[in-house]
Amino acid sequence: MATNAKTRKAARYAVPVAVAGVAAATVAMVPAFANSGGPDLPKVTAQQLIEKVAASDVQQLSGSAKISTDLGLPTLAGGLLGRGGGVTGGSANPEDKIAQLANGTNTVRVAADGPDRQKLTFVDGKDEYSLIHDGADVWGYDSKANEVWHEKNPDGAAPGKDGKKTADRLGGASPQQLAQDVLKAAGPTTDVSVGETAQVAGRDAYQLVLKPKHSGSTIASVKIAVDAKNGVPLRVQVLATEGGKPIVDAGFTKVDFGKPSADTFAFTAPKGAKVTEGAAQGAKGGDHGKQFKGLESLPGLDALTGGAAGKDGKGDMKVLGEGWSAIARIDTGAGKGLQDLDKAAGEKNAPKEAKQFLDSLGGKVTGKFGQGRVFKTRVVNALITDDGKVYVGAVTKDALVQAADANK
Repeated sequence: MATNAKTRKAARYAVPVAVAGVAAATVAMVPAFANSGGPDLPKVTAQQLIEKVAASDVQQLSGSAKISTDLGLPTLAGGLLGRGGGVTGGSANPEDKIAQLANGTNTVRVAADGPDRQKLTFVDGKDEYSLIHDGADVWGYDSKANEVWHEKNPDGAAPGKDGKKTADRLGGASPQQLAQDVLKAAGPTTDVSVGETAQVAGRDAYQLVLKPKHSGSTIASVKIAVDAKNGVPLRVQVLATEGGKPIVDAGFTKVDFGKPSADTFAFTAPKGAKVTEGAAQGAKGGDHGKQFKGLESLPGLDALTGGAAGKDGKGDMKVLGEGWSAIARIDTGAGKGLQDLDKAAGEKNAPKEAKQFLDSLGGKVTGKFGQGRVFKTRVVNALITDDGKVYVGAVTKDALVQAADANK
C-alpha cells in the first residue's frame, strides 16, 4: 500500500518536476543592449534589468489584462480544462476558474493593494466571476449562477491539490508573478539578453529575452516586458520551438499604479446566493470519476495509471539532464499495461472512450527501448513505453526517444 501511494505521488508530480527542471542556481547573463525600434530608452544590460525587476516595490495597481494560452492539448485533455467544466465541483470554486487560464483566451480585471488585498475578475460578456482576497477572507462569486465560495483565514487554510493556498493562487495569476517565476527558473542553461523596447498598456518597456542554450526544448524563448520606470513586468510571452502563436501571452491592456479604493475589495454575499465554505468543498471534493466514465473497465488502465504499480518495488522517479531539457523518468511497474490497453481498444465491444484515450496518448514510436506512445502537446511531451516506463518533459519527441534509448 505504501509503495502504491509512492508511485501515485511520483506520477502526479512528474510534469511539474520536469518543467521545474528549468530551475538552477544562477542566471547566465548575456551583456546585450536594447535595440532600436520601440520607445527611445536609455540602454541597459540584462543584469541591470533583472535587478530593476527585483528592486521594484510596487504593491498597488489596478487595470485589465488579457491572458491567452495555447498548450496544444488533445481533445480529451482539453475538455477537462474547458469553461465551466472544472473537475473540482461548484461553479464558484476558485480552483475551477484559475484552471481556466490554462486554456483559451481570458479577459480579466485585476487590482492589488499589498499582500493582503487582491481582486481578479473574469469578464465573459455580461457575466463575471470575481475572486477577492480581503485580509482573512477569500471570496469567489459567480454572477451567472449566483453562487458564492468562501474561505476563512487563508493563512491557516489547507493547501489545494497543487500545494498552494487560494490566496497564493490568486496572486500567482498576474503577469508580474508569472514573470518573476520565470526569472527564478532561469539558470546556467539559459541565455538572458535585452531585446527591442516596446509599449505595453501605454507604458514604455524594456524586454528581457530568455532562451535555452541547448537544443531539444519545446520552448524557443520567453519574452518579458518590464516597465521602464518602476520595473513591474507588464507582459510575458512564451514562444514555441515549432512556431505559431505564443504558448502563453499574458499582459496588461490597461494599468494604473495608484492605490485602489477600499471598496474594491469589499464583498457581501448577495441575497439568495448559494454559499459554499471552502473547507467543506475541499473535503467533499469533485466527481473526478465522471470525466473518465467508460474507461474504468479497460484492462491495463489501472496498471498504466499506477493503481497496480509498485508491486515490485518500482515507482521511483529520476530526473535526466538539467534546465530546459530536463526529463523525468518514472518506472511505474505497470509492465504490459499499454499493450493491454491497445488490445482492449481494438475489441469489438470496446467503449469509445478507449480509442479516445489512446488517441490522446498520441502515435506509436519505436527505438532501442522497444515500443511506446508519445503524448504530445506544444509544451510538455511524454513517452509511455510498453514496459511501463514514462519519460516526460518540456522537450521534443526525439529528445524523449533518445532519453529512453539511453536509459532502457
